[in-house]
Amino acid sequence: MSRAAANPFSAKAVLAMLAIGALAFLAMLYAIGAGWNGGNDRNGGAHAASNSLNGFSALAEMLERRGHDVTLSRTPASADTNDLLVLTPPLYTDAEELIDLVEARRYSGPTLIILPKWMAYPLPDDERIEAERGWVELADAQSPGWFAPFMQDETLSLVIGKTRSWTGLGLAGPLPEPDSVQGIKDGEAPDVYPLVRDAEGDVLAGWLYDDGYYPDLAAASGEHFFEEDADRFDYDRWPVVVVFEPDLANNYGFADLARAKLAVQLVETALEYDGDFEGRGITFDLTLNGLGASENLLTLAFRPPFLAATLCLILAALLVAWRGFRRFGPPRTGVPELAHGKTQLAENGGSLLARAKRWHLLGPPFAAMVTARLARRLGIPARSNEARESAIDAALTRTGDDKQSFATAAQAMRAAHSPAELLRAGHELRKIETSATS
Repeated sequence: MSRAAANPFSAKAVLAMLAIGALAFLAMLYAIGAGWNGGNDRNGGAHAASNSLNGFSALAEMLERRGHDVTLSRTPASADTNDLLVLTPPLYTDAEELIDLVEARRYSGPTLIILPKWMAYPLPDDERIEAERGWVELADAQSPGWFAPFMQDETLSLVIGKTRSWTGLGLAGPLPEPDSVQGIKDGEAPDVYPLVRDAEGDVLAGWLYDDGYYPDLAAASGEHFFEEDADRFDYDRWPVVVVFEPDLANNYGFADLARAKLAVQLVETALEYDGDFEGRGITFDLTLNGLGASENLLTLAFRPPFLAATLCLILAALLVAWRGFRRFGPPRTGVPELAHGKTQLAENGGSLLARAKRWHLLGPPFAAMVTARLARRLGIPARSNEARESAIDAALTRTGDDKQSFATAAQAMRAAHSPAELLRAGHELRKIETSATS
């Protein structure tokens, strides 16, 4: 047996709750995919998400406006990408970590490294300065101590000095801080082929020579490969381009049109392969600057081996939704499992006695209850149980119902210790009571 249950919500209220829940779930998925983790990317660091003078957000935006597929990566998995990986390591980077990252990519894609130089501090709170969040004040210029270990040449060092201008890739111009220019002395790094030099001939940007075959970079630096050396080239290897002077590519450098053009050409030269860079994106790494995050849960859910589980969950949700909309009428509820009132109270008491096996406790109160009830119906005044039982027997004798002794039946009930004895004695008492009151 079942009965219809009243619906506490109207159809409109249910549809509104479903719509709001679906929108909230989609917003959560988008937030996960977009990397909204509540972090502060504008922290004044030298990375592609920073709008400070030493940051590279202008370079990333310029490349995106030129049609490149630009990504700001917060996961170490970006080392596996086939895109051009732009690394902007800070001054206190672990050289071994950087070496492992670059070497792991030599057969995946090109790498561009922009060295740090500036010590930067947040602008102080001053009502006279309308500073935006992330703006900094540049202090001293300092070369990174990890450069020589990274190049695996302890004799190699960077120098910071003065220069009048720079030239490279068909462009020329001044630097924003001509008294603090970072580079490598000309001739001190034979494995670095220059792409940009300063007025004194020092190398401000170049590519690392190894066994790879990079004709586009060689042409940009005025070099060429000889045909007789073709057999020793590793044609699967990708180049590494290093920008020693960060003011050629950071937001400070983008204040000049020539430097902005140079920064874009440096990236596109490193990106180019066999005269074509179509279809290859550009990934700016943020993990070296402390902005790493756990892997995107949304993209992880749609990649093997989790893709199968995700598809099963989607199909199950669609099936549940279809089943819910196909249901006709309100849901029906069954009869309650537990009865209410005296019946349930008696059943509970009986169950308790059955579990405790205290059958001897039922006889005396049942005999007293029947004695009191029968004495009241026969008009016998209240006395002790023995006196009332004798009076009941006397009354039954006067009426001719003395076939059975009530006192004997009551005593048998009080002496019962098993369910069978209780039932037999109770049946006798009930029969006497029925006969006396009929």
